Amino acid sequence: MAGPDTRSTQLFINFGDNSRLDEISFSAIGEVVEGMEVVDALYAGYGEGAPNGNGPGQGRIQEEGNAYLEADFPLLDHIERAVIASEN
Repeated sequence: MAGPDTRSTQLFINFGDNSRLDEISFSAIGEVVEGMEVVDALYAGYGEGAPNGNGPGQGRIQEEGNAYLEADFPLLDHIERAVIASEN
């Protein structure tokens, strides 16, 4: 948000209307149209990220990467593979 090459990659699944995020350059990239049971099965036990919750701290993710996440948050779900599909 501070300019080119200043963002990390994060994926959020919104459970409500978050159109207020449009004003601060968050872009919607898709919609869950089937498979909501997969979303519901994602591990939520860590809660929000630090400092508001017990989840990972953004600064440490940027500095230490997956080593930090794997050591301190072993139950955290992650994307192993993604495919971009378009309707033609």
